[in-house]
Amino acid sequence: MTTKPRGRPRSFDRLTALEQATMAFWEHGYETTSVSDLTRAMGISAPSLYAAFGDKKALFEEVVEAYAVSYGAYGGRAFAQEPTARGALGRMLREAAEVFTDPSHPRGCLMISAAINCSTPEVEEALRARRNDNLASFEARIQRDVDAGELPAGTDAGALARLYGAVLQGMSQQARDGATRTELEAVAEAAMSAWPSPGPAVGRS
Repeated sequence: MTTKPRGRPRSFDRLTALEQATMAFWEHGYETTSVSDLTRAMGISAPSLYAAFGDKKALFEEVVEAYAVSYGAYGGRAFAQEPTARGALGRMLREAAEVFTDPSHPRGCLMISAAINCSTPEVEEALRARRNDNLASFEARIQRDVDAGELPAGTDAGALARLYGAVLQGMSQQARDGATRTELEAVAEAAMSAWPSPGPAVGRS
């Protein structure tokens, strides 16, 4: 005899609902996306949202995790696959130009744009921590190349990491403002032209 499963079966696909929530947060940011906005975008009721995902903050945390391994995974791939910091950062910026302007989803970077005007401390702090982690990874990779002689010994790895972090954040905002992929690729190329040339330590003759 077949036993009926206990409980009421879920009437929606969880992964699809999560993707729809991602689009809503990506387009409107965390603060201005209400639970009503989310339930409308996801096609579910508020009780279903709470049962499946918890509250709005818990849902956003899950969205960010999913975004990091999907739309936002280009940076990690670049750092894993490119042999030098220059190659990794250049590839990251070029691929960001493509992702940030892809017409199949909202423009820019969710983790950058969602933090704008965010007044929920835990959310703002979590997004800031992710961005700072990215800067730390940029710096560590650059310093590795300095130590290996790929970059001049006097290169300030922290300042260089912040430069390319600022370029990435600026590209996200420019994409939100309507910049094209071609325009952002030109920004990426201009940024890479500032990369230090291999050579003797700064200040030595």
